Amino acid sequence: MRPLDDTRVLDFTWVVAGPVTTRILADLGADVIKVERRGSIDFGDRRGGLSGTLMRGKRSIVLNLDDSRALDLARRLAAISDVVVDNFSARVMTNLGLDYDALQKVKPDVICVRMTGFGLSGPDRDHVSYGPTLQALTGYTLLMAEPDGPPAGFGYSYSDLAGGNLGALAVLAALWHRRRTGRGQLVDLSQLEAVASLVGPTLLAGGTSAPTGNASQEAPGAPHGVYPCAGDDRWIAITVFTDGEWERFAGAAGRPPWTCDPRFATVAGRVRHAADLDRVVADWTRTRDAADTMRLLQDAGVAAGLVADAEDLCARDPQLAARGHFVDVPTPEGRTVRIDGPPHVLSDTPAAVGGPGPLLGEHTDEVLSSLLGLSADEIRRLRADGVVA
Repeated sequence: MRPLDDTRVLDFTWVVAGPVTTRILADLGADVIKVERRGSIDFGDRRGGLSGTLMRGKRSIVLNLDDSRALDLARRLAAISDVVVDNFSARVMTNLGLDYDALQKVKPDVICVRMTGFGLSGPDRDHVSYGPTLQALTGYTLLMAEPDGPPAGFGYSYSDLAGGNLGALAVLAALWHRRRTGRGQLVDLSQLEAVASLVGPTLLAGGTSAPTGNASQEAPGAPHGVYPCAGDDRWIAITVFTDGEWERFAGAAGRPPWTCDPRFATVAGRVRHAADLDRVVADWTRTRDAADTMRLLQDAGVAAGLVADAEDLCARDPQLAARGHFVDVPTPEGRTVRIDGPPHVLSDTPAAVGGPGPLLGEHTDEVLSSLLGLSADEIRRLRADGVVA
């Protein structure tokens, strides 16, 4: 058994944030029916690429929601679903007649999850958002700049994952509430607020106090950064906090002349001359293997870790391998795709990858016939009219 084996989710989400939410629910056993449109955006292989891992274990149907007959099918599916979730801008589901007020009429105890960019109220409610814009609005892009450099930010949409994970948590809370009370509810999840809530102490510090102006107090130590290693785009992160760690770092490095430079003898000196120190540390790491250097420094008691790429995680990380984090999933076509599994282990009701990602509209006939009772002839007519695919 899995925790949500008796739960059905009607999934109108797209891109990343919403699909992350429903992927977690699918791993927990929910029957997730993914409502898609012709020409849906795919990110790589739908079986096992980014699209595949976002939609693993779900069933895909294609409905043309510009047609009233498709909207009627969507309402009928909502009437037999426990959760209806979307991550459109605030106006979309209302315009379609699929908002919480409308869904309550066909399913009084429905849980309706609206994962909008800015929430369902306020002056920005109708604005469209994307991950990078939310990260800029909440300060991440500026906070991640190099000293005296332009705003930088993430190389991917961190906010989508933040919103997606919090969306799944909200669904689980709403399901728990319904089991206790018998009542559904509207979950109004602002992705702006979701990602802002994770800025943490930096946000509070920026709003309540001024910088001290003392570099030795503000910096954790030096060297402190990411340094190039031998190979194509290979890097290692190193942080030396104390003078004792500096001695161990110098010993591990073989005590080259620059480790005896009096400018680097104390924490305050190393922080004050951090730019010069970074240059000589980078010269040392640049000719070395990242993994070997990580082990060398860790064995010496220095905080260090290679900057992992996908191959490091999927093929070389012993901890993830021991935990069985990556799962080889067979596809109906007879091949195997590797997908990241649930990041948690429940002893009695473990989550699990329920299958590869579905092809576009792979389950349209199955869902319409088994759940709504449509005949093969009815489905063929709807397909001929462009209502389903």
